[in-house]
Amino acid sequence: MRVEALTGTALDAALDAVARLRITVFADFPYLYDGDLAYERRYLESYRQSPRAVLVGAFDGDSLVGAATGTPLADHADDFAQALAGSGLDLDKVFYCAESVLLPQWRGRGIGHRFFDLREDHARTHGFSHSAFCAVIRPGDHPSRPAGYRPLDDFWRKRGYAPLEGVIAEFSWKDVGQAGETRKPLQFWIRRL
Repeated sequence: MRVEALTGTALDAALDAVARLRITVFADFPYLYDGDLAYERRYLESYRQSPRAVLVGAFDGDSLVGAATGTPLADHADDFAQALAGSGLDLDKVFYCAESVLLPQWRGRGIGHRFFDLREDHARTHGFSHSAFCAVIRPGDHPSRPAGYRPLDDFWRKRGYAPLEGVIAEFSWKDVGQAGETRKPLQFWIRRL
């Protein structure tokens, strides 16, 4: 297993594999995302356009089995403008850790920590003072919640993150088994670097 930070052309070369991983991993609870490759390619284009973007890849040989992305939050300002209004955050100082996706058979080996370590190191190198991400909020009694499901809140808290009170973003996507897109709330989490 190799975990490394990719930027520039190396990041660009891995984005189609990241798109496929996002579709696979986010189909599971809590995201239940019914994704398609065309949308994923459009979404990931922002990482090609951001000179300070990073992709942390987990490789089994040459196969990408996990990925975590990050970019300046200001690059996503339009997406988060309503949620962040009145938060007092200086968007130019916040690094946004977008997705962390890892195939199930590779979980529990410390790769999630490496994903955060390398993104946070990248953010510090570029002068960011905070790191943030969003996590979907699903009700505890959601019908698709698997027995024994454990949210990642404890993992994130141990890494120094805390929910940013009152800062909830909303995004739409199509859930697996549903006819169309619906809006979902996502909680912002943040930590000082």
